[in-house]
Amino acid sequence: MTDTCLVLTQQTNANAAQLWRCLTEPDLLKQWFAPAPVTVTEAQIDPTPGGGFRTVMEVPGMGTMDGGWGCVLLVDPHKRIVWTSALGPGFAPNPAPTDGAFAFTADITLTETATGCTYTATVLHASAADRTAHEQMGFFDGWGSAAQQLGALAVTL
Repeated sequence: MTDTCLVLTQQTNANAAQLWRCLTEPDLLKQWFAPAPVTVTEAQIDPTPGGGFRTVMEVPGMGTMDGGWGCVLLVDPHKRIVWTSALGPGFAPNPAPTDGAFAFTADITLTETATGCTYTATVLHASAADRTAHEQMGFFDGWGSAAQQLGALAVTL
């Protein structure tokens, strides 16, 4: 890990195919992608390189949070998906973030184990300051809770 990365690893009893469905099917993505009590009201994903990725969340006490369109960079079904907020669909550059926001790239890997799968989210930032800001926002609690929700949903499929 570098000073610009955050890494979260979660063991789950689900297999990679179950997790993959939750990562790439909008109706399933909506059920786990934000830590409760935050809800995802919209989810769109085209899991192909250059495809779009977008979620809209309802945050209690704060209202609606639309992160805008991101871009899927790499897809290896049942093993890895990478997307970024720095680009939009078709690899088109997004405007620079404002108001303390920052762009990042999420690299999600799924590794089969004897009892299920290991989910690893590596989140890359442009600077150490952006990484620190993301961590201070509650990265480990938020992404960790969402990963637990992912595993709980995936084993039901």
